[in-house]
Amino acid sequence: MRIGVLTGGGDCPGLNAVIRAVAKSLMRQCGAEVIGIEDGFAGLMDESPRTRALDWRSVSGIAHRGGTILGTSNTANPLRSPADTERTLANARALSLDGLVVIGGDGSMSIAHGLTAHGLRSVGVPKTIDNDIMDCERSFGFDTAVATATDGLMRVETTAMSHSRVMIVETMGRHAGWIALEAGLAAAADIVLLPEIDHAVEAVIAVCREREAKQRYTVICIGEGAKARGADLTVQSRVSGSPDPVRLGGVAHVLREQLQPHLKSEVRATVLGHVQRGGQPTPFDRVLATRYGHHAAQLVAAGRFGEMVTLQGGELRSVPMARVANRQRTIPADHPLLVTAREIGVSLGEG
Repeated sequence: MRIGVLTGGGDCPGLNAVIRAVAKSLMRQCGAEVIGIEDGFAGLMDESPRTRALDWRSVSGIAHRGGTILGTSNTANPLRSPADTERTLANARALSLDGLVVIGGDGSMSIAHGLTAHGLRSVGVPKTIDNDIMDCERSFGFDTAVATATDGLMRVETTAMSHSRVMIVETMGRHAGWIALEAGLAAAADIVLLPEIDHAVEAVIAVCREREAKQRYTVICIGEGAKARGADLTVQSRVSGSPDPVRLGGVAHVLREQLQPHLKSEVRATVLGHVQRGGQPTPFDRVLATRYGHHAAQLVAAGRFGEMVTLQGGELRSVPMARVANRQRTIPADHPLLVTAREIGVSLGEG
C-alpha cells in the first residue's frame, strides 16, 4: 500500500501531530509506504509532483511543533480546470498512490470529494481553527486558537483598566463565531459580537456608556465575520482562484469608528490575526490531532475512502465527505453557550 498525505488550506496548530499519527499508524499496522505531498494540492498539480518520504524517523519528534512540515497552500485547486484535474490525476498515478489522506477544512474536503469522483480516493481529517466543519463538534487547532485569543483579551483588559478605555479585540473565524464566543467567555469580555447575530450599534454604545459610569472600562470581543444590522461584511481582500476567495478582516476598526463619537472613553482596536494560527498546539489539540490521525489510518486500512474522521458525542466516528463539502457549521441560535452568555450579563449586541 502506498498512501499520500497532504495538508491543505491555512496552517493550524496540530497538523504535525496528525501527520505523525497517520504515518506511524499506517507503517506499523499495515506496512504501508507513506509519501508526503508538499504544499498541499499544489504539490500534486505541478508538472513534476513535489513529495518526500515519510519514514519513522522523519515523523518523530514533531507532535509539539506548530505549522506543517509538509507546507500548505490555500489557493491551489486541482478542480479549477480540466487540465489541472488531469495533471493532478496523472501525477497521482505516476506516484502509484493507492489513496490520499487529506488534512484540511471544508475547502480541502470539497476538493478531496471532487477528486474521489475522478478516481483518486481520499480520507479526510478535519482541520481548522474556526471549528466550522459540518458534522464535527470539535476540530483540532481550535483549542489553541481559543487559548491564544483568550490571552490577548486578558492582556488588553489591563490596558483598558489602566486608561479607562474601550478595547476591541477581533478574532478569526470567518462566518462562524466559535473562537469569539469561547474566548470571549473565557476572558470575561463584557461584549461578544458574533457573525451569527447581527448587532445593533446602539446597544453596544449603551453598554459602554453604562460601564463608563460604573467600571470605567469595557472589553469587546468581535469575530471577523460580525456585522451591524443592515451592514455588509468587512472584506479585507479577495484572492482569485482560491477555494475561499473572500478574506475578512478589519471589523474591529469599523466598530471603533462607530463607537468613538458617542463615548467619553478612548476606543482602541486590536486585530489578533495570524497569531491565532501559529505556535505550539495545546496538549488538548495534540491529543485530538493524534486521535484523528490514527482513526484516519484505520479508515484507510479498512478501505473506507470518501469519508472524513469526525468527533460526535465525544466519540470518534466518520461521515461521508459529501456531507461536509461546501458547508459550514455555525453557532445555532439555541446553543447553550449563548444562553449562558446572556444570563450572566454578557452583551451580544442585541437590542
